[in-house]
Parts: sequence; structure tokens; C-alpha cells
Amino acid sequence: MNSPNSGPIRIHKPADFDGMRAAGRVVATILDELTECVQPNVTTAEIDDRVMELIAEHHVRSATIGYRGYKHATCISVNHVVCHGIPGPKRLRNGDILNIDVTVIVDGWYGDSSRMYVAGTPKRKADRLIKVTHDSLMQAISKIRPGATFGDIGAAIQTHAESRTMSVVSEFCGHGIGREFHLPPNVLHVGESGTGPVLREGMFFTVEPMINLGRPETKILHDNWTAVTRDRSLSAQFEHSIGVTPDGYEIFTLSPRGRFYPANWQPEVT
Repeated sequence: MNSPNSGPIRIHKPADFDGMRAAGRVVATILDELTECVQPNVTTAEIDDRVMELIAEHHVRSATIGYRGYKHATCISVNHVVCHGIPGPKRLRNGDILNIDVTVIVDGWYGDSSRMYVAGTPKRKADRLIKVTHDSLMQAISKIRPGATFGDIGAAIQTHAESRTMSVVSEFCGHGIGREFHLPPNVLHVGESGTGPVLREGMFFTVEPMINLGRPETKILHDNWTAVTRDRSLSAQFEHSIGVTPDGYEIFTLSPRGRFYPANWQPEVT
């Protein structure tokens, strides 16, 4: 849910990292819980209902319910949906891939993350898309440190994805975050190294690349939310919330169970 962000980039104090850690931990825990929910024949509305239950159990608030009139605790984007998919009665089929995006508010701090899930067994091309998207995100994050630029982030994503013959969506971007949902800057997922604003300690923002198997162009459906690939090719996305530290970065939304990437899902030991 991107908004135009302009103006100075907020620099947060060291104590503010605690607030973002708490918010990031809650949203990552909620996303971990969904691995058992994502199965063939489950509806996206049922997944959204489960997220609402988990939000209540954690005694936190959803950032998306009521945001610009949105009515759900998640965006769930299936197959060729790029982002902002609305939960509904459609049932997942074996092999469907989906991004689930959740944002919660914990003591005034926003925790924002999304990750890919698979209903059943993915096809080979879908599995490859998910891997390239995940690796693009992690390569971009590895560039984050004081003195680097936001162009370094976009260039890392674009270089990795395009070298694998995939394309990067440029209509949507990451954003600053903290005690507000969307803050400056816009974090582009394409770019040139050494360009754009310089990263400084205390900046908080999301990196959330959307990668398509086909062409990069998207269109918005009549609901004014759902973005899809124009050529109906598969799309994938991963998102972390990040803080710039004195010597690098901190990922606020790490999975407590190591389940951020679908291949790492493991049955729970009882």
C-alpha cells in the first residue's frame, strides 16, 4: 500500500530501534503461523480471518483495516497478482503461489512485512521465481550501511532479477516507516549504484521487490486496489522492514521460526 512520499527522511534515535524490533517481531510471528493455513482448497478470506484472530491474540492493531477504506488485515496476492490483492472467497489450488502482506501497530510502531507461500507443490518456474525474488531482496539488504545510497539498493535488485531473465516492477516501491505507515523516502527497486539519497544511521524503511516472470508492466483492476501483471505472468514479492545501524543494518521482521522462505518450512516438532 504505497503512498507518495516526499520530504526529509526521518532519522530515528537508538532507543527507537526497540519499538521497531517489537513491532517487527509480532508481524513476523503472525506470518510464521500462516504456514499451516496455506493449503489447497483454503480461501484467501479464511487466511485473512486467521490473521485477524492472531492480531487479537497479540493485543495489537491492524494498520490496514480502515486505511483508505480498506477492510482487511492482509493483502493476499495470488499468482499473477503483483500486490494489494483483496482477500475473498476464491479457493487456492495446488501449485498456487501467493504473497501475504501484513502490517501491525505495536505501541505506536508499525511492523510491515510480506512473504511468499505455496499451496501444495509449486511448478518449477514458480519455484524459480520465488527464489530469484528472495535472493534479490537479500542482495539489496546486504548493500545497506551508512554512506551507501538508495540507488545501490535498487541496482542490486534490478541486476540480480534481470540477469535471471526476469523483470522488476517499478510502479510500486518500498517506503520509510516508523510511527507512521508510509514516510519518506520512496525506496525504488530499480536504479543505478551511487545515486539517490545517502543512507544514514537511524533511517527506517522497507525493501519489498516485486519480480515478474514476464514483462514488468502492471495494471490496476476496477476495485482500485488489485495490481496484476499486464501479460498475466506470475509475480512474487518479499518484504522486510530495515533499520540502518552504525556499521550496517538490522532486519526488524526476521522470522522467529526461520520460515521467511517457503523452502525452509518445516513440520512443527511436538
